[in-house]
Amino acid sequence: MNYNEIYTESIENPQAFWEQQAQQIEWFSKPSIILSKDKNDYPLWFEDGELNACYLAIDKHIQDGFGDNIALIYDSPVTQTIRKFTFSEVKSEVAKLAGGLQSLGLQKGDTTVIYMPMIPQALFAMLACARIGVTHSVVFGGFAPHELAIRIDDCKPKVILTASSGIEVERLIAYKPLVDEAIELAEHKPQNVVILNRKLGAKIPFKKYDIDYDALVYGSEEIPCVPVNATHPLYVLYTSGTTGKPKGIVRDTGGYVTALKFSMTHIYGVKPDEVFWAASDVGWVVGHSFITYGPLINRNATIVFEGKPIKTPDASTFWRIISEHKVSTMFTAPTAIRAIKKEDPNGDFIKQYDLTCLKTQFLAGERCDVATLEWYNEHIPVPAIDHWWQTESGWPMIANMMGVEYLPVKPGSAGKAVAGYDIRILGENGQELGPNEEGYVVIKLPLPPGTLLDLWKDNERFKSGYLNKFEGYYFSGDGGFKDEEDYIYITGRVDDVINVAGHRLSTAEMEEIVASHPSVAECAVVGANDDLKGQIPLAFVVIKSGIEMEHFQLEHEVVQLVREKIGAVASLRNVVIVQRLPKTRSGKILRKLLRSIADKTEFQIPSTIDDVAIIDEIQTDLEQYGFGKK
Repeated sequence: MNYNEIYTESIENPQAFWEQQAQQIEWFSKPSIILSKDKNDYPLWFEDGELNACYLAIDKHIQDGFGDNIALIYDSPVTQTIRKFTFSEVKSEVAKLAGGLQSLGLQKGDTTVIYMPMIPQALFAMLACARIGVTHSVVFGGFAPHELAIRIDDCKPKVILTASSGIEVERLIAYKPLVDEAIELAEHKPQNVVILNRKLGAKIPFKKYDIDYDALVYGSEEIPCVPVNATHPLYVLYTSGTTGKPKGIVRDTGGYVTALKFSMTHIYGVKPDEVFWAASDVGWVVGHSFITYGPLINRNATIVFEGKPIKTPDASTFWRIISEHKVSTMFTAPTAIRAIKKEDPNGDFIKQYDLTCLKTQFLAGERCDVATLEWYNEHIPVPAIDHWWQTESGWPMIANMMGVEYLPVKPGSAGKAVAGYDIRILGENGQELGPNEEGYVVIKLPLPPGTLLDLWKDNERFKSGYLNKFEGYYFSGDGGFKDEEDYIYITGRVDDVINVAGHRLSTAEMEEIVASHPSVAECAVVGANDDLKGQIPLAFVVIKSGIEMEHFQLEHEVVQLVREKIGAVASLRNVVIVQRLPKTRSGKILRKLLRSIADKTEFQIPSTIDDVAIIDEIQTDLEQYGFGKK
């Protein structure tokens, strides 16, 4: 089938389409009810089916005779460790850990928090929970105690699984003191903390509730998978909310594994036994979907990478890993490529490695600017595919479906709607807009399998945030438009549109233009308050390594670029040069934080920020250029 055929079938007859996809999954009890609705008139998939995600990720492959195949490759430049695990080795550890968790009293319906760095045991913990029907909530290792406490109080874990430390570019972060402080702050008190001692020198203050990970695993018997209902919550994953209170995205089991199997084959175009690498973290949805569950269910070797795209040890790390482990498909954030581009603008490191194994490069997490896409294609001649999705969706919503048909890439577009997603562009009053008219990006219900089931114990917030704005549609929170050929362009969060003297302007469009300047490594454009015009655009720019340029010259050239492409109405007059931009740990630029710093308004430091020290740097840079002062 070509793209148009498979997409049309998925929209016109979703029940038959997803029933067929569900047959690619082994069920303990096959569903007879394919699509039903819950109390909110919201879709439920495979309601009466029973299965187990851990079984599909590990046990099934062993039973099919692939137990000696590589399941997981751990590559840690920060500890100079490379280790490979077969499916049989993963099963042994996971099944024993699951038995150990059962011995602590955990059973189907309970919750755990997993607070670990990017090490194999983070995946083992997730899979062990899935094995016994325990809902896991992964929180980034190193998250501040206050933020961890909020999540503990929300999901009320019986047990926390953690490690002694994580490593952030030459810096050891001891996790146990942070966990202990979070437990002190939280009203809910977990029963136990299971701690893996990595023996890297971090202090591990002992508490009565502590359990040694190794002792728990090696003192337990391997136990079988527990069947769970298709709508059983596999995990809760917290995403930042506009109110400051994180939203717990609830993911089901049956719909999710069906969607992931479909994604691996039809979107990423990956064949079983190939090596798949999502250079992300299990604290993000990418880590859940495409480091842990997706690749393993599709019988791919998945790479667990403990490091950064640069400085561990340099900008060659990605290319070494692709070459050394024969990666066929990779997925990372555009910001990682921009960081590499900044350090190695001429691609000298790339030339040192044989990358002929790589078939496709996928990019997501932030809009991929055209300059980054062009730089990548100049140095690595494989399709570089920008695609768009959210924590809430759990798998791609807009993409080039490489496993179906490779469509021409249009730089700036994330591609076309993925099968299952009936994506529309609506105006303020709910009217559908025509080609090239910018509006709200929404998806007509029913959403396909694998998308969010609810918000954890907060159904009212779920309805108000996603369902109430346009009846019969899921509201994505993003703005965008379609062109005449149904390619979709995401212009950014709705609140990233600024109002300059009555003109609604997209900061994303301005960023695209600023990023095209040959000296700019990366940038962010935000709307700063202005007494005369309401808001004016302010550009934050990081200059490429090795380039020396006077501020006034760069500012003049950038302003002229924007004036040529958008016009004088854009009113971009000011450019601030910064050493780096504030980002989340997945690489998303924190534009709202930049706006608050520029306006000198009160703000909460986002829990997802990669490095708090950058706030002082930005404030200093702004004042140097005469901003941020009342």
